[in-house]
Amino acid sequence: MAWFPADLEFAFQPLYSLHTGEAVAVEALAVPGEVAVGKMLLDARAAGRLAEADVELAVRAVLAEAPHATLLPLHINVTAVTVAAADALEPLRHALSQVARRPREIVLEIGAPFEDVTADALLSGMRRCRELGFRLAFDGIGTANLSWATLSRAPVELAKIDHALVRHAAEDVSTVAFLEALVSYAARRDLRLVAGDVETEGELAAVRRLGIRLVQGRLFTGSRPGRVTLPGTASGATPSFAVPRMQDMLRPAVTLPGTATCEQVRVALTRPHMPGAVVGLDDRGRPEWTIERDGFLLAVTGPYGHALYASRPAARLADKPRTVPADLGALQLLSTVARGAYPPGEDTLVVVDDLGRYQGLVLVPEVVHAMATVKIEQAATVNPLTRLPGTDAVAGEIERRLADSEPFAAAWLDIDSFKQVNDTAGLAVGDDLIRALGQALGELAGGLPKLRVSHVGGDDFLIVCGVDELTALADRVLEVPWRAGTTPVTVSLATLICTAGAVGSYREAAKLLAPLKKQAKSVPGSSWVNGWAGTAEAKVLRHGQR
Repeated sequence: MAWFPADLEFAFQPLYSLHTGEAVAVEALAVPGEVAVGKMLLDARAAGRLAEADVELAVRAVLAEAPHATLLPLHINVTAVTVAAADALEPLRHALSQVARRPREIVLEIGAPFEDVTADALLSGMRRCRELGFRLAFDGIGTANLSWATLSRAPVELAKIDHALVRHAAEDVSTVAFLEALVSYAARRDLRLVAGDVETEGELAAVRRLGIRLVQGRLFTGSRPGRVTLPGTASGATPSFAVPRMQDMLRPAVTLPGTATCEQVRVALTRPHMPGAVVGLDDRGRPEWTIERDGFLLAVTGPYGHALYASRPAARLADKPRTVPADLGALQLLSTVARGAYPPGEDTLVVVDDLGRYQGLVLVPEVVHAMATVKIEQAATVNPLTRLPGTDAVAGEIERRLADSEPFAAAWLDIDSFKQVNDTAGLAVGDDLIRALGQALGELAGGLPKLRVSHVGGDDFLIVCGVDELTALADRVLEVPWRAGTTPVTVSLATLICTAGAVGSYREAAKLLAPLKKQAKSVPGSSWVNGWAGTAEAKVLRHGQR
């Protein structure tokens, strides 16, 4: 039984990397016709044949994408029910063989209904899909009925955030807090996040600010897979400085069996719109050799070249693949290149997963460009006086520690009567004092692994550190005879100890710090007032310091 009309059409929406502006995958989306696809799937679900209809839709998507030959990973939407019955995917595997696609080039985006299967059945089916070679992702994070327990155990490499959350990411405090926690979790888990259905530049700015670096949606309507000019960050947005990894910067290549002949490589490289490299793979999908277009075509199309090489193994004219792991950070790669690990001029590297299987290519010049962009963004938010980052650096660190249930101390430090210092000693002397305090905090952060510092502005500094580092912080800032020119100056330190569950967000921690700071300011001399989140207790630990 066919569940869908013969004339069903598909659109292919690119997923873009904010690091490069390049398309890194395409998603197949059924175009609504007279009868909505969702309604057809609901009918199949009611008839107990959802997996059958789901797989039919997936097969149609693969066959519809084949003429486009993008070579990019293809994302196909499937339900949790279908994945739980992994053997139902056999027609999809057959369709892939028809169009010379491999399961590892397909990302199954698993979506609702999740309530129709048990978590154990779904996880078992996901493991089976991985054994068949498919890559896995979750769709609809934040709105689908997917438990955190299932997400934490699932063998997925990507999760797509539902547009309902993306839409509120620029204005709703609770949504931002949830997404910040999700970003922190994803970083620890090595899980890639995608912001789905981005519609406005404001949404894109919010996504950038959160550190999410894969996007798709109506904002890029009309873009074909390739490079797209991404709209700029909205005014006032503060970007997050996530360092890109190789898997965020993938480019496709033509792949052939390692036993391919020179003639097969020539045909592949001379097709219209084909990438400039071929990668030869063994029967497990691991790269054996690489061939670049220009040098290869020069050899085989010259005098007698075709006669000499056409039927010979391509491996004879190939280079050994230069491989890098998919989770390698851009900064690590550039350090490796600088140490001479790759020959001069080696600009194309093959990306592999943890089993050594081919994932795509990266271009070293693009990695350099991405890191330069990160550094420029960082420089734009660094305080020019102290060279310390702004509030977001510590705010993000607090959110990460909250997500990890890690105890920490938040601190607020400022100079007493600083306006009077400026009025009497002058602005230049005041700047010197702030600069000296910032330098002291920066040096302290270099020796304490859990301490992070930000310069909020003026004479205010925001700090997060380990509870065991508090005494060292207090010693460094309170026992120094600070001076504005020749005039002695005192400082006030307010700290808040936060244990698991005592604070829900950075905003809440900052709110609890405010009265502690006020109390510290009321104590004569350099002082330290400490509080404990979840209690009304506050104690003056030091006062009257010089």
